[in-house]
Amino acid sequence: MKVLIKIFKVLIKFFTSIRLAIILLIILAVASVLGTLIPQQRGLEEYAARYGQLSGLLIRLQLTRLYHSIWYLAILGLFALNIVVCTLTRLSPKWRKAVKPHVQVEAKSLLALKIKDRYKNNAPLSAVKAELEKSLAASRYRLRSAGQDSKVHLLARKKILGIFGSDVVHLGLLIILAGGIVSGLTSIRKELALKEGETLSVPKASFELRLDKFTTEYYPDGSVKAWKSAVTVIENANPVLAKTIVVNKPLTFRGYSFYQASYGWNWDNPAVEIWSKKKNDPSFLKKLKLKVGEQVPLDDKEQTSISVARFIPDFVLGEGNEPQTRSLQPNNPAAFVEGFRGGEKIFSGWIFANFPDMDRIHAAQETDLSFELKGYEAGQYSVLEAAKDPGANLIWIGCILTMLGLALAFYWPHWEIKAVLEESQGKTEVVAGGIAAKNRDSFQAEFEKIMTSARRTP
Repeated sequence: MKVLIKIFKVLIKFFTSIRLAIILLIILAVASVLGTLIPQQRGLEEYAARYGQLSGLLIRLQLTRLYHSIWYLAILGLFALNIVVCTLTRLSPKWRKAVKPHVQVEAKSLLALKIKDRYKNNAPLSAVKAELEKSLAASRYRLRSAGQDSKVHLLARKKILGIFGSDVVHLGLLIILAGGIVSGLTSIRKELALKEGETLSVPKASFELRLDKFTTEYYPDGSVKAWKSAVTVIENANPVLAKTIVVNKPLTFRGYSFYQASYGWNWDNPAVEIWSKKKNDPSFLKKLKLKVGEQVPLDDKEQTSISVARFIPDFVLGEGNEPQTRSLQPNNPAAFVEGFRGGEKIFSGWIFANFPDMDRIHAAQETDLSFELKGYEAGQYSVLEAAKDPGANLIWIGCILTMLGLALAFYWPHWEIKAVLEESQGKTEVVAGGIAAKNRDSFQAEFEKIMTSARRTP
């Protein structure tokens, strides 16, 4: 039994250690910074492209899903245990002090305080006591007394709730930690890419989201001014809510928030504009608009028809000199055109919008045709971020309690005045002392004012 008690005391001492709390806070702060710098819960390809060989280490250390990682949640739990033990070990004495204070005290102990006073009055004890109580009540102190006719003990207190300021802070921190753990285990954050008219199910929700219209607004210099997504919430096959989502103006529904994250181009079936010219006939110009895979006649004497077999928005040569796109942005648009005459392919090759003189046309038959890629059109899709954080409300409540606790601790400090009044041979001696948790200079000034007022002869 003694061994168990000793182990219990060691554990209590360990978990009430300020050093432990500081170390855990530093670890949590560093981890949170890493969680901010490293994008969370992305695909393996993105981490490999961003961090190279280091991506494997980041994934093994769970830094790519930090707030869901076992070690991060374990540190949160350990920090919460530290706060709980610290609070419980100090709460009982504070509660007794607030509810059942010890009124009787020796005069010697009061004279040992830094803030103290001692005087004699020729009036009887009852009159001196009444005058002192009047002065204390005028400064809004709550009074308790104990003792006999010849000796009385007074206890005057104000701002009693300030005693529990640190405990309210601890409670707020515990609720914040609980909210963080709930968020880490149950929060949802998913990007939804929707084309106009497309409907997608929201992850772990009983409703769907439909994109009715997506528009991109531009400044005169061509830079993006705003993305706007007109969406409709579908629940049980019925539209229940319609709203236009703009950056910093999300849609909120059933605990989910939908943010405008970005946009993209739908290159599945773009339309291109191609100009055809003849080297030997400067007056010949044909402007053609066609879809990928569509074949249209050129209306020339040779009855040539052309088609666009392939379109690449950001052309680059990959492994084995194979054409591929570097991104989904139209940074280097290119089209692969083919020409036919009498059902036979007579030429094919790549043409580039940004480099009209760099066409790579390979002709099986002699032709004086040349082509330029003048334009392209593709539908855009909107990227919305669906987010649900069940722990957010807990975190807000915890923040409010933490701020309230700090206000109590720093701006509502507990002040206490104790006095011993003793009557002897018709005279009354008063010994008083004051204790202040904060703002001692202000308390001392108030203490001296009260004692000066109480010295007056009744």
